[in-house]
Amino acid sequence: MKPPDEQVTGRETSAVGVGPWAGRWPDDDRLDPELLASGDRRNVVDAYRYWRHDAVVADLDTRRHAFSVAIENWQHDLNIGSVVRTANAFLARSVHVVGRRRWNRRGAMVTDRYQHVHHHRDVRGLSEWASGAGLVMVGVDNQPGCLPLETATLPHACLLVFGQEGPGLSPAARSACDTTLSIAQFGSTRSINAGAAAAIAMHTWVRQHADLSLAWPAG
Repeated sequence: MKPPDEQVTGRETSAVGVGPWAGRWPDDDRLDPELLASGDRRNVVDAYRYWRHDAVVADLDTRRHAFSVAIENWQHDLNIGSVVRTANAFLARSVHVVGRRRWNRRGAMVTDRYQHVHHHRDVRGLSEWASGAGLVMVGVDNQPGCLPLETATLPHACLLVFGQEGPGLSPAARSACDTTLSIAQFGSTRSINAGAAAAIAMHTWVRQHADLSLAWPAG
């Protein structure tokens, strides 16, 4: 038996999500009978409450943006999960992990289930994929010679490429990118982590190209 505060049906409760559906179930094949019966506690926006997982992904696929993101994984970077979660929030078309196949999914908070996540053994494989997809490769780093992200216009169809915490983009990645942009910093630290850099770069793309009327309501 659920505690009384979790037995409220069909609306938000004190727990995350919503409880079991109240009344007659809707005639909608996108909805999951198990979630309707037991409640939906997933970390999804209200519009997708009670939807089957595959139905959510299929709907997202009709709305995804024209940019993808890639991150190098030579040192088991813990930021990769955060990058995936942000890519989900900004509805990236796909996420690409370059280098080691295994990565720490904890920071993704299960959002990797709603993203198309691909693996490439090396930068060459990533570059070949980007060329075939018609995407301009844009590196984000803070090494000398980078152009400022704040004054750049990002290509509409692009692949944003991020390096490891500390060393940044590998020489191979920098060479493969059509351009490399830096994020302005004003404090004492030499760099910001890849998760934060990815969020800033993706939001820059959203500000320049996204139809903001399609964003979910706040809350």
